[in-house]
Amino acid sequence: MDSSFGRKVYKIAGKIPKGKVATYKQLAKLAGNTKAARVVGILMKENPYAPKVPCHRVVGWNGSLTGYSAGNGIITKKEMLLSEGVYFKGNKVDLAKSQWFVN
Repeated sequence: MDSSFGRKVYKIAGKIPKGKVATYKQLAKLAGNTKAARVVGILMKENPYAPKVPCHRVVGWNGSLTGYSAGNGIITKKEMLLSEGVYFKGNKVDLAKSQWFVN
């Protein structure tokens, strides 16, 4: 998906540091369209810039791990996030501790 919105999303997602996550909704808002969280999900699924754009660091609005096509899917996504120091509560990311906020 080569659009102005898509380029913005990839640029912003590329800035998510190790140990932090952003939500699909958060990226949509930062890219200028608060209602485009599903589009962000599609962009992450089609991410041609991995690993430079770390799509595994994008999670659901409540910290849930959704959609990941590499390795063993969600299992691999969780392993990658844990190895980077992301905090979990059960099977969800602890957003209070691990959500990235743009300064």
